[in-house]
Amino acid sequence: MPAHLDAAPPHSTNGFAWAASRLPPEPLTGGAPLAARVSVLDHLTPWSTDLSAALYKIDGWGAPYFSVNAAGNISVRPHGAATLTHQEIDLMKAVRKAVDLKPAGGLGLQLPLLVRFPDVLRHRLESLHAAFDLAVRSNGYGSRYQGVYPVKCNQDRYVVEDIVEAGAPFNFGLEAGSKPELLLSMSCLLRGSSEAFLICNGYKDAEYVELALTARALGLNAIVVLEQEEELLTVVEASRRLGVRPVIGLRAKLRTKHAGHFGSTSGEKGKFGLTAAQILSVSRRLQRLEMLDCLQLLHFHIGSQIPTTALLADGISEATQIYCELARLGAAMRVIDVGGGLGIDYDGTRSAGSDASVGYGLEEYAAAVVREVRDACDRRRMRHPIICSESGRALVSHHSVLVFEALSSCSATAESLPIGLDVAHLLEGLADYRSLAAAALRGEYETCLLYAEQLKRRCVELFKNGLLGLEHLAAVEGLCELLAKEDGAAEPVRAYHVNLSVFTSLPDFWAIGQLFPIAPIHRLDQRPGVSAVLQDLTCDSDGKVDRFIGGWSSLPVHELYEEDGRYFLGMFLGGAYQEALGGAHNLFAGPSVVRVEQSEGPHCFAVTRAVPGASCADVLRAMQHEPEVMFEGLKGRAEECGGGGPAEAVGRRLARAFNSMPYLVRGGGERAGAAGGRGDGDAEEWDLMRGLTV
Repeated sequence: MPAHLDAAPPHSTNGFAWAASRLPPEPLTGGAPLAARVSVLDHLTPWSTDLSAALYKIDGWGAPYFSVNAAGNISVRPHGAATLTHQEIDLMKAVRKAVDLKPAGGLGLQLPLLVRFPDVLRHRLESLHAAFDLAVRSNGYGSRYQGVYPVKCNQDRYVVEDIVEAGAPFNFGLEAGSKPELLLSMSCLLRGSSEAFLICNGYKDAEYVELALTARALGLNAIVVLEQEEELLTVVEASRRLGVRPVIGLRAKLRTKHAGHFGSTSGEKGKFGLTAAQILSVSRRLQRLEMLDCLQLLHFHIGSQIPTTALLADGISEATQIYCELARLGAAMRVIDVGGGLGIDYDGTRSAGSDASVGYGLEEYAAAVVREVRDACDRRRMRHPIICSESGRALVSHHSVLVFEALSSCSATAESLPIGLDVAHLLEGLADYRSLAAAALRGEYETCLLYAEQLKRRCVELFKNGLLGLEHLAAVEGLCELLAKEDGAAEPVRAYHVNLSVFTSLPDFWAIGQLFPIAPIHRLDQRPGVSAVLQDLTCDSDGKVDRFIGGWSSLPVHELYEEDGRYFLGMFLGGAYQEALGGAHNLFAGPSVVRVEQSEGPHCFAVTRAVPGASCADVLRAMQHEPEVMFEGLKGRAEECGGGGPAEAVGRRLARAFNSMPYLVRGGGERAGAAGGRGDGDAEEWDLMRGLTV
């Protein structure tokens, strides 16, 4: 019997190869094998960068900021479609500059790495304003657009300062939803336009309101937006105490609502806003207090990622009617704030069918807003208001790229064993195996699959009861995997172990299933030969990326080089929310950060700021531990025990560990010290720890 599975038609490579030719072609589904996903491309022809761009949909989600250059690397166009060829930034070169060791001309930063492109951020803001300016002019609108950036999307100091600086010519302002956000907004707007709005949203106490009124006293154009009816009394009392007359806005709770996760904050049962009855009540109370002239703004928010301009227009029509009614009642209305919702095309499909895309662009969005406000006001013979929007996601998503490294790989399924005499000998005593072999000889492939599953279940039970050895279990797993391969429906998927924490750097993927484009940032002139899921460093089964744009359950990637070659992947369009929402699961903190700007130098870019990621000492201190005390205790134990080598050498290793990032370092040892430390060498790290100044 041991030769049964080797009996096969002459053209076969093993006893089950005959089945593959009898199966119909597999549809191009999201979970299809890699070969199916690239089947539109002839495998006999050379691979090209254009084929990679099509495979990873870079021309869809990446336009106009990302493309593939002739070297096979991701190229960044900092000025969008207006970027000249010599202004394009090779992302791989920027990453190498950041992570290569200092003796090699690099900055010695450790991965993961967040690469910020402030030129892209400025271009996004200018494009948003240009789209509204065009809509205002082409629709004969009688007022202007004046937007704000909601700092909750990304509170990083340099992001906010860049927006204020770039937005000053357009009177572009900020929106805050908490006291610390209000403080940073006030500080940043001191260097912005005096006409820029400071929209004060969120739930409020007396301290929040006093801070907002202080902003007005400092000459900032702060508007307190009431989220709840009872906040009116807080505003009135604070105004009297401080002697500052407020400018008030109301947030309306609309009936317009869109489906999906991002629409959950809208509609009649939404978390925020005032009903029609509450709006009427507030306006009447302001009239009795002789403060109706303070009411000047109406705010609403349909929800993030509004899928279509038709839904947008429906919400704006409802809100503009409320605006016009408040004006009719005597309020000094002058601003309508359409909130957020300007969406991002994460999957490159420009479709309205999911939270990963939207069916419009910047100009279509702006035109829909302006046209609907104009028409509603014209019907009521009302003056056109200033249009404000809070388009945070659309502003900051494109400006940063998270770069991380695949360190190793393994098969995500059982490795196949050759079906020969040794394996057959291990299994020939099992009845299910004999039935399987007989079915193979008869050419009954479907029956083979049934017997294989029975054999697998039977072997697992026998193994649990101690009646089979590990060799038997491995043999049957290999046999079942081989059958699956011959079926053509289960291409082996590998697990690529990446130097990343999903919970820290992609929290929305884990929390709400948000998909982000992920692609290699180099080797895109080579055909990818592997399908992989990405497994992070955390000790958590959720710490993996196994869903990708396009409906894929695995990502096409390249083989990892066995020697010194490094394999870098990028997560794109993650510039909004991910940094603030990221946690510290397993005490993996945030990435290193570099700021890369377009320049006229030989590499077309300059790294204008570089910040190492949080060290182990930093994250321990954040959890109320005392790294200095911990170090002294461990060093003292080393001196007592004498284990691990001389106490001084043990101390240096401990100092290096405290000073390095929590993530893995390729090469380990001395390279780890050079890449992860805050100083330039072991001696300096040792001095830092001894001086309790980690």
